[in-house]
Amino acid sequence: MDKEKDLIDLVGRLRQAAGANLRALVLYGSAVDHDVREHSDLNVLCLLHRLEGADLESLRVVGLWWWRKGHPPPLLFTLAELQNSADVFSIELLEMKARHRMLEGADFLAELQVPMAQHKLQVERELRVSVIRLRQSFLRWRGRRSELAELLIASASSFDTLFRHALIALGQEAPKSVREAADRLAKLVALNAAPFHRVLDLREGKSAGGELNLEAVLKSYLDLVTRVAEEIDRRLAS
Repeated sequence: MDKEKDLIDLVGRLRQAAGANLRALVLYGSAVDHDVREHSDLNVLCLLHRLEGADLESLRVVGLWWWRKGHPPPLLFTLAELQNSADVFSIELLEMKARHRMLEGADFLAELQVPMAQHKLQVERELRVSVIRLRQSFLRWRGRRSELAELLIASASSFDTLFRHALIALGQEAPKSVREAADRLAKLVALNAAPFHRVLDLREGKSAGGELNLEAVLKSYLDLVTRVAEEIDRRLAS
């Protein structure tokens, strides 16, 4: 898959479909990094001047094409919507501000103010929700090793973000490195980050799935993230 070509094609198709209504287009997430992993999604946010029913319909063909290419559907916002929802999407918008690449238009994220009043509550909630989803995913596991590996890798993408934001919620500056953030948070709450590192090794291809007892990895990983969620909840509540 030629991801750069897909991005160029997306910009062209959106320009044609939205016309003057297209205000900006931004790539965000892990795909922004120069060392993009093959599994990194192309996450894009499309900023429009108007976003009514007819405007949405004009973009449907582009959205369907993008989805069929294997990419998540674009997030669609007006600037006013984004500004008004910044308090409830503080984690997501702080992540976007820290790691993004403009594909079209002015860099609106650089000027966007993210209120932090609800950030702690969102961190607590998302940690709990991610633990619950991990448990649900395990209950759907049909016994195939490849599925279990995919389950662990997908889960790590959520927790690597939440570990950084847990540090922020506790008043610390979060490092950009996923592994350093996990180590610092684990040390802060008197836990061992080794299970998380094993999952990251699996995600990065540093550890062959056939050489690991993936069920044992899952159990220790689930214990870790559950205890992190409980400890962060306790500390933020106090």
